[in-house]
Amino acid sequence: METIVIDVIASIFNMPNSNHINMDIDIAYYQAIDLLKGILSIPSFSRSEETVADYLQTHIQKEGFETERFGNNILVRNGKQDPNKPNILLNSHIDTVRPVASWSRDPFTPIEIDGNLYGLGSNDAGASVVCLYEAFKLLSEKEQPYNLLFLASAEEEVSGKNGIESVLPHLPSISFAVVGEPTGMNAAIAEKGLLVIDASVSGKSGHAAREEGINAIYEALPILEKIRTFHFERISPLLGAVKVSLTQIQAGTQHNVVPDRCSFVLDVRTNELYSNEEVFEILRNETGCEMTARSFRLNSSRIDPDHPFVRRAVMGGRELFGSPTLSDQALMPFPSVKI
Repeated sequence: METIVIDVIASIFNMPNSNHINMDIDIAYYQAIDLLKGILSIPSFSRSEETVADYLQTHIQKEGFETERFGNNILVRNGKQDPNKPNILLNSHIDTVRPVASWSRDPFTPIEIDGNLYGLGSNDAGASVVCLYEAFKLLSEKEQPYNLLFLASAEEEVSGKNGIESVLPHLPSISFAVVGEPTGMNAAIAEKGLLVIDASVSGKSGHAAREEGINAIYEALPILEKIRTFHFERISPLLGAVKVSLTQIQAGTQHNVVPDRCSFVLDVRTNELYSNEEVFEILRNETGCEMTARSFRLNSSRIDPDHPFVRRAVMGGRELFGSPTLSDQALMPFPSVKI
């Protein structure tokens, strides 16, 4: 936690390394931990973040900042915004997935053991939320050459439309964003997109005891094999190849009826060299089967390695990498780094 705060404030944003700054960072470190413990004590599953959003908003307002609320998303600006300055956004999400059965302790009782803080969402992404907020506070203490905004967003884990996407129309033109996610303080300068496809192959029903019908499962087998062995030509140096995974399959109504339809789901992780629409058309043309995309909105993203923030991260000893997983970065129409 302390390393994250120091690096965001002192290294990446290039603040002077004075005793006063170090003292402020020490205070911010413990404030961040206390705030994180409060957040972890409240269940905040995706689409049910209202209570934790209320808690965080009240905390921020008590510290003297004005907040704007959009559903369960909380936006804070560092005072009066100068229209002549660029706008920088610090963003992370307050929602979590649901706890799995293998938890060995209460996921909503934060506890420190050997320097680690345990609790559902402590890593993804509570630590990023509180660290970026403390960085926002410290940077807001004096005038900066940019306007700074802090956004705690909802529904990130499900890429929901009531998350960051609902806030974007209310933001000024953003020059750059830091997206807080657990990356070991290395900088993800590219991120794979997500395309979920519902597909189906048709047959003709019949009685399994007779020589009748066209079995949709058998019709689907060569198509599934083609999907399994198909390779997209363009391979990204950062993200690798487009990855297609068959994750669900459904066919048949009962044991003695030849199935007339075989339906399946494809999880497709796209790289920045293809749009989601382009990947969809390629797969549909290759297979020839019925396909429907659930959404095209979660495209791959990438920032220029020569961007000043990226160069500064490298100077600070941070490694650059491409992330295979999705974040709010996928919905940002402006340059961003996930860190």
